[in-house]
Amino acid sequence: MNEKNANSLDVLSQLGKRVAYLRKERHYSQLALALQCGLTKSYLSDLERGMRNPTLKVLARLSAGLGVTLEELFRGVVPLDQLL
Repeated sequence: MNEKNANSLDVLSQLGKRVAYLRKERHYSQLALALQCGLTKSYLSDLERGMRNPTLKVLARLSAGLGVTLEELFRGVVPLDQLL
């Protein structure tokens, strides 16, 4: 696996952990959040484990379901210097 693919997987893993953290902080089950966002529980589970690469529409639904902005959803996921 090349470095670019490894970094992508790392970002997906970090994003998944962030979603799981925010979900648990709000005392939501995976099923409750998935239903609120129009997702399946298995999709949300895969996302939280870094196995999914969500679209912007899915990210917007997750941020709304969690009551956070997109910026807050990504907070701490990728250092800015890695994006440049």
